[in-house]
Amino acid sequence: LYMMNRFILAFICSLDRLLPSINTSLSPRKRTTSQCKSEPPLLRTSKRTIYTAGRPPWYNEHGTQSKEAFVIGLCGGSASGKTTVARKIIEALDVPWVVLLSMDSFYKVLTAEQQLQAANNDYNFDHPDAFDFSLLVHTLRKLKQGKSVKIPVYDFTTHGRQKEWKTVYGASVIIFEGIMLFADKELLKLLDMKIFVDTDSDIRLVRRLRRDITERGRDIEGVIKQYNKFVKPAFEQYIEPTMRLADIVVPRGGGNMVAIDLIVQHVHSQLEERELSVRAALASAHQAQPLPQTLSVLESTPQVRGMHTIIRNKETSRDEFIFYSKRLMRLLIERALSFLPSQVHIVQTPQGEDYEGRTFHGKRQITGVSILRAGETMEPALRAVCKDVRIGKILIQTNQDTGEPELHYLRLPKDISEDHVILTDCTVSTGAAAMMAIRVLLYHDAQEDKILLVSLLMAEMGVHSVAYAFPQVKIITTAVDKKVNDLFHIIPGIGNFGDRYFGTDAPPDWSDDDMDEPSC
Repeated sequence: LYMMNRFILAFICSLDRLLPSINTSLSPRKRTTSQCKSEPPLLRTSKRTIYTAGRPPWYNEHGTQSKEAFVIGLCGGSASGKTTVARKIIEALDVPWVVLLSMDSFYKVLTAEQQLQAANNDYNFDHPDAFDFSLLVHTLRKLKQGKSVKIPVYDFTTHGRQKEWKTVYGASVIIFEGIMLFADKELLKLLDMKIFVDTDSDIRLVRRLRRDITERGRDIEGVIKQYNKFVKPAFEQYIEPTMRLADIVVPRGGGNMVAIDLIVQHVHSQLEERELSVRAALASAHQAQPLPQTLSVLESTPQVRGMHTIIRNKETSRDEFIFYSKRLMRLLIERALSFLPSQVHIVQTPQGEDYEGRTFHGKRQITGVSILRAGETMEPALRAVCKDVRIGKILIQTNQDTGEPELHYLRLPKDISEDHVILTDCTVSTGAAAMMAIRVLLYHDAQEDKILLVSLLMAEMGVHSVAYAFPQVKIITTAVDKKVNDLFHIIPGIGNFGDRYFGTDAPPDWSDDDMDEPSC
């Protein structure tokens, strides 16, 4: 055994000299746990870092997915370089956001007996039965349709799924890689492009040995045993025969830039056909229509009109702007609460008399969700009138190149399915960011008729956009301005609310959809 180990190590060293040099600009792949690879940073290159955060709209002006996502399937033997090819494709595509999924996330949860087999390297992870194909197909079908999905995170140390799953929202491009990707007929139907990564078996063996020994802490005997008993036979029986199903075969993996360039050209042509501009579509829709019945505007009393006069005045100091904005916010929140369900409740006064009043009626509590940054300024008013309110946050920023809103950050309380959700943002012009935020809330099981969008100032365009896409959402504001100019500023408007409130300087080309004032 000792001599065999020495021979294997010498074999690895000799083959290492034949392997292409590793691109150190790419972060090494570690597989202690599976990853849906949807969290930043996805990929570092010598030129830049590609982030998956900043999700552009995955829906149209109607709030629904307009076209299905383009799905690329990458199949090949273990350690053939599938992830490297996927990353090369992503880098060459030069798009800001891509979903990269791995079949590793969909291993079945092992029983106690199977756990013991896995610990002794006697469980076959390279057999089709090791994968949860029903969950995999269900997940990919939903994601292809533009719906959000939850991706399991598989822990290779415990051979089980972690408690927390990863949420991925509707995608434009999905790259799915795995050894058994072509082994299921239903799964094959969901793939728009099928790629097989063909790498020499000796090179794959060396990569697997190097990975399992250095990254997973396994011994040579166990790795060789597993390879000879399961990995090699599975490749010959289940994986290699599926090469004939591929649209493109990529020899030599990530080093074959000719093949990768051809793949990228085809994907680019598909993306151009699927190109979607939500904000531009909103700007041309719902013109000259009456305001929807779901809109409630705070009564324009002399007090409300006077506070608007102060905060709209460009000469108003920051202290006065904050003071009168807070007054308006408090009135606005109180107005929003009047739309929550209530029931008759009789109490006894200190004088011993009954008083017929009302009390909140609902199974669950109230959750406030602010669209950062400006929407967060309304949280104190919400907390002041709603005891023990739960708070969530959504960061939606405008991409300065495309002009489209992008989802960057999300933190929501657990289980908001029965909650009344008060979604706050200070200004809404086109409604694009508000639509994105509502779509995210719905994906987290919030009920549309229990969502209240609360904003200090809205443009008619934004009101129509939200009401048309989500007719059950209640919209509450203190004022509605009629126009939005070519830069998507509300006219006459209030300026960049976030900058005026926080005392920061707006860039020369700021808009109401700017990343410092992410409302759209």
